[in-house]
Amino acid sequence: MSAVETGKSGTFRGLRLTNTLTRSKEEFRAIDDGNVRLYVCGPTVYDFAHIGNARPVIVFDVLFRLLRHLYGADHVTYARNITDVDDKINARALRDYPELPLNEAIARVTSKTADQFHKDVAALGVLEPTFEPRATRHIEGMIEMVATLIAKGHAYEAGGEVLFDTASMPDYGGLSRRKLDEQKAGARIAVDAHKKNPGDFVLWKLSSEEEPGWDSPWGRGRPGWHLECSVMSEHHLGKVFDIHGGGLDLIFPHHENEIAQSCCAHGTRTMAHYWLHNGFLQVEGRKMSKSEGNFFTIKELLEGDGFGGRKWPGEVLRLAMLMTNYREPIDFSVRKLEEAENLLSKWPDPVETDEAPAAEVLEALCDDLNTSAAIQSLHALATEAAKDPSKLGAYSAAAALLGVHPVQADLSGIDEDAIRVAVNSRLEALNARNWAEADRIRDELTSQGILLKDSKDSETGQRVTSWEVKR
Repeated sequence: MSAVETGKSGTFRGLRLTNTLTRSKEEFRAIDDGNVRLYVCGPTVYDFAHIGNARPVIVFDVLFRLLRHLYGADHVTYARNITDVDDKINARALRDYPELPLNEAIARVTSKTADQFHKDVAALGVLEPTFEPRATRHIEGMIEMVATLIAKGHAYEAGGEVLFDTASMPDYGGLSRRKLDEQKAGARIAVDAHKKNPGDFVLWKLSSEEEPGWDSPWGRGRPGWHLECSVMSEHHLGKVFDIHGGGLDLIFPHHENEIAQSCCAHGTRTMAHYWLHNGFLQVEGRKMSKSEGNFFTIKELLEGDGFGGRKWPGEVLRLAMLMTNYREPIDFSVRKLEEAENLLSKWPDPVETDEAPAAEVLEALCDDLNTSAAIQSLHALATEAAKDPSKLGAYSAAAALLGVHPVQADLSGIDEDAIRVAVNSRLEALNARNWAEADRIRDELTSQGILLKDSKDSETGQRVTSWEVKR
């Protein structure tokens, strides 16, 4: 019997995930096999998504695909939010559109940035989530949660803000394993004298006339960053759901504070049963930052603006991400992208199939999303499928589970007629035994990314040359 079983509700499926909450790899058991629920923190749309932002999007897309395979596409609900109210958005709106009223400027920034995010992740082969809630459409629910926390003694008004009282929750800090007396405010929260404890965080803050705001019992204001995800996840997935994911940097304070708000508001012991976090990303061995000159957006990589001096197809970016275990730090480099591109160039085109994925690929993914092992198995399967068409179905199903597919040749800017003339000239040189001229033409075409393959026509015995673009 395979270690991975699929079948009716209640059947053991063999999925194991590393749970940040328990610091251990655990067998995954869904709360309800008929509705497996996943929430992942999405972008704050003040700027185009950078390559570090792409990692959780890709990682949890693989998990989404895997859950859909194990439980059925209609039995998995995936919510990935968009934060469209934030002080960084306000600042960007003032910078980019100083001539516009702030609300209009904010709408311009968030619309432009969200649209680009959708284009970027589509190029990375990412499936659309079941729900993509926006913070500004859930303000009423946020106000209700704040009122509930105040009524239950978990929040208080001070200094023009409503703050969560961390001391009111005995097990606060359970996710990050931080003691309350060691807590410090997060990067987005200032330490002010009006707080009872340094770690108390903002639930609601007042807005000036120039800032976006909504009417509330505590005055016209806007929500704190952590509050948004608590409310949006409850709305779409319920008070307690299966899996919450995001980057390692979100464990504290964001995810810790989500748990505090949700558990104290709903009277539950937990918010999500499993917490998954992907590791950090470096670029060419250094922390990515604009000051280092190694900060790249997904858009820049796709369009060829700066990294390695060329465009990188979305499928190459995706595979390069998945070649490293999601929990480990990743060094994003030109060399890694070239390695991913070389692999993809050797894989055959997938076909439509009803076949099951290869067992070794499925079992690797069920072992805590071991994508590196899955890719090794997929490459072996691709090699077999290239020789034996009967293996194409299993290969294609496995490739779909990872969301990867071969690199498609980029013919933009390629003069196909000129290439054919050069190829024919080289054939003439070969037939005339002018080896130096034939080599010169080959080298010139190779420098343009045009690879030649010589063979003989099976009927005439004449030399023929085929060519393909490798970029």
